[in-house]
Amino acid sequence: MTNLTVRALASSLPQALPDAFFDRDAQLLARDLLGKVIRHRVGDLWLSARIIETEAYYCEEKGSHASLGYTEKRKALFLDGGHIYMYYARGGDSLNFSAQGPGNAVLIKSAYPWIDELSGPASLAQMLLNNPDAQGRPRASQKLCAGQTLLCKALGLKVPVWDAKRFDHEVLLVEDTGPAPGHIIQTTRLGIPHGRDEHLMYRFVDAAYAPYCTRNPLRRGQVEGRDYFLLP
Repeated sequence: MTNLTVRALASSLPQALPDAFFDRDAQLLARDLLGKVIRHRVGDLWLSARIIETEAYYCEEKGSHASLGYTEKRKALFLDGGHIYMYYARGGDSLNFSAQGPGNAVLIKSAYPWIDELSGPASLAQMLLNNPDAQGRPRASQKLCAGQTLLCKALGLKVPVWDAKRFDHEVLLVEDTGPAPGHIIQTTRLGIPHGRDEHLMYRFVDAAYAPYCTRNPLRRGQVEGRDYFLLP
């Protein structure tokens, strides 16, 4: 094998973001994760999805799991930035990354299937098989990862396998494939019970993909400056 061939093979592999990328303020991390691609290798396939929606959480605010205190199950939230915290939500798996500071993290709320030279049609086909609808039929691809548990199901990510782990760059990673979102929507998080800081605008959405996230922040009745802000 020539040096040229080796370089060509290396350039075709995913280039994982370093751990230092995650060791930042949770809101900054939540914004900067938009547009990045999660890749999970299953067999010979890289299953991939572009992050389009995130939520930031801090230890001191009541909406955070960490606000309930340290436990063995929640230990990943208190580890250095770049640890994986997974838990079950409504019977499905959910994916979070720890951020800078004990108890701070970002929830990956939804994504959009990503197709490129590394993750081709066969990868998308596997994701469709992983995540059929309630009747066992294939979902529309644009809605395949439109929610935190749908995302994990499509990518084949499981709590027992990845909770409290670091990324394994041969199996699971986040990659910057570019380009960054043109505009970002900042709004309130979803599913936060009344009285648990539900007013905090810690949810971030790639504006170009707003119709495909968990709940469209640009839906009818929403008012800019009141219900959401459009960031450059």
